[in-house]
Amino acid sequence: MSDARPGAGTSAPTVLRMILGRRLRERRLGAGVSLEAAAKALRVTSLTIRRLEKAEVGLKPVYVEKLLQTYGADRQEMDEFVDLAEQANQPGWWHAYRDVVPSWFTAYVSLESGAKTLRTYEPHYVTGLLQTHGYARAVLRGGFPNDSDEDLERRVDLRLRRQSLLTKPDAPTLWVVMEEAVLHRVAGGAEVMREQIDRLLEVTDLDHVSVDIVPFSAGAHVGACAPFTYFRFEEPELPDIVYSEILSASVYLDQRSDVAAHLEAHNRMSLLTSSADSRALLNRMRKEYS
Repeated sequence: MSDARPGAGTSAPTVLRMILGRRLRERRLGAGVSLEAAAKALRVTSLTIRRLEKAEVGLKPVYVEKLLQTYGADRQEMDEFVDLAEQANQPGWWHAYRDVVPSWFTAYVSLESGAKTLRTYEPHYVTGLLQTHGYARAVLRGGFPNDSDEDLERRVDLRLRRQSLLTKPDAPTLWVVMEEAVLHRVAGGAEVMREQIDRLLEVTDLDHVSVDIVPFSAGAHVGACAPFTYFRFEEPELPDIVYSEILSASVYLDQRSDVAAHLEAHNRMSLLTSSADSRALLNRMRKEYS
């Protein structure tokens, strides 16, 4: 097998674990080693090996080295895999916000940081990657009414720090589809809404960002459901993933049929409007908040 290191610029721990797990599975199958034999080498169950390969648990470097010995790898290959395992075990920058971020959302931030393409559908609010400080604060205050001011500001800070990925040299492509209702739901008052719309107008000039707004006139459509985000990665080992959430939990989908259904819904919704119409709607709504 070729170089076991991830692509340049990849640093998200969850993404690295996924790459490592899939490459270990590929190496095991290539060596003709069964799950049971791999489990015996580590003195664990075959279920544990399966979970390691699916990146459901962290990979200890010593486990990685032992598995590769079992698969007949040479020293150079073992060193490359161990180095990747050590990188995967490093906490992401968002680890500092673990006191105000649900454990199920940390994986999202990691996937977001490592994705090459993001497609988002938002029926309720402007997507977090495009929110202004004032808008983010108003939305998060509504979602966490019992937070202290300090905790609320930390949530806002995390949301704004996530936005830095849009300005990095290898920034991902972001395609946002929102409902017109988002622009009518006032968060923070007229001045905050006007500032937020200005931000949306500003990002529509970026080559790697698209904002489509489905108008009320579109009526009922296939995507009128919960918000979701679709991730595609540059690394060939990684599948496309869809994330969706409810009030207190989330779901990550990687089955092809599930991902395809969400991707088709996103495509269909984008056909209900155009970039020019979306921009015109933003300008009209801005005047309403003036």
